[in-house]
Amino acid sequence: MNVWDVAIIGGGPAGLSAALVLGRALRSVIIIDEDNPRHAAARSSHGYLTRDGIAPSAFRELGRKDLQAYELVRIEKDTAIQAAREENHFHIATSSGKSYRSKYLIVAAGARDQLPPIPGIQDAYGISVFPCPYCDGWEHRGEPLAVIGSGQSVFDYARLIFNWSRDLMVFTDGASTLTLDQKTSLQQHGISLIEQPIKSFSNRDGQLVKIILEDGQEVDRRFAFLADTGARDATDIPSTLGVGREQDGQYETQEHGSTRIDGLYIIGDAKHYFTGLIGSASEGYEAGVAINKRLVEEDWG
Repeated sequence: MNVWDVAIIGGGPAGLSAALVLGRALRSVIIIDEDNPRHAAARSSHGYLTRDGIAPSAFRELGRKDLQAYELVRIEKDTAIQAAREENHFHIATSSGKSYRSKYLIVAAGARDQLPPIPGIQDAYGISVFPCPYCDGWEHRGEPLAVIGSGQSVFDYARLIFNWSRDLMVFTDGASTLTLDQKTSLQQHGISLIEQPIKSFSNRDGQLVKIILEDGQEVDRRFAFLADTGARDATDIPSTLGVGREQDGQYETQEHGSTRIDGLYIIGDAKHYFTGLIGSASEGYEAGVAINKRLVEEDWG
């Protein structure tokens, strides 16, 4: 196809949902997906009505299967490496040397986590070390939990995780920046604060057993939640197209994920770093409807 109605970078819940809406609206859609999802290591996903507990890979496969019914939607396994706005179209180049032109562009490439450089944490991530209590808190309610982080973020996260388990310990991996009032508040709620540097996470096949400190102390914990996963953009394409940043470092977006670059939308984790499965799908739906409305207006003349 010479010019696609919409190109979508990313084939997660946000991108697939947008493609579904647009495909049903008789729009031509090309999805460019490198098939390297953020939480590939996770065994299950939660919080999506009718699909609670589904494996992330199975969810994506079901989404792709749904799209097979729409002949104007195509999925290409590839990596978008560059995009430019040229003569009212977007020109997208990929790592395989292919190129695509589209009237609209949706960036739904998600984010990438840069975990703390603690030995053993990568092996346990998605199995017994998690970023989101809404995704995994229920399964580990009442169990011995750890919260890893420092400063205001770890204090806020400890208060949140406390909802699922009172057997809670906070590890700051070195001297924290918690205030005296925050430390006192944790203590009053029976939450231990460990400020020694962490040497490693001891795990068996990804199942956390102990958190080993630099001073040799071994602390029994079965599961942990990270206050900060070091989330970063999975692609810098919005920046190269001229999209600015909010104070928190995330991309500036407007209604339905639109941006100040005409025709460019950013949705899902690419927009927020954390949206959740159902939130990402919702944003994909909204963006798809908004773009189709504009295409209808253009077709009408």
